[in-house]
Order: sequence, then C-alpha cells, then structure tokens
Amino acid sequence: MLTLLIWIILFVLCWPLAIMALLLYPLFWLLLLPFRILGIAVDGVFELLRAIVMLPARLLGGR
Repeated sequence: MLTLLIWIILFVLCWPLAIMALLLYPLFWLLLLPFRILGIAVDGVFELLRAIVMLPARLLGGR
C-alpha cells in the first residue's frame, strides 16, 4: 500500500515536469542547433589539419 501511495505522489509531482519537458524540448533543440553546426565545422577543420600534417607520412608509406 505504501508503494502505491509513493507512486501516486510521484505521479502528481512529476507529470507537470514531463509535460513542460515535452513542450520545451523543441525550443532547446533550436537553441542548440547553431552550436552543433559550429561543432561540425570545427571537427572538419581539425580533420583537415590532421590530414595535412599526416600527408608526408602517408606519402612515405606509413599508416
């Protein structure tokens, strides 16, 4: 009986948070989108630099 009471209290306290999370998730996704694009661009720059640095070793037959 106590566990049922705890589950009911948890439901009453958490359902507003769950609905708020469902409504705010798209907004946070849109706000974080530029940072994801920036991360992809920075990753591309680092891959380019790595390829330039490793080019002599690759030309000489290294891995």
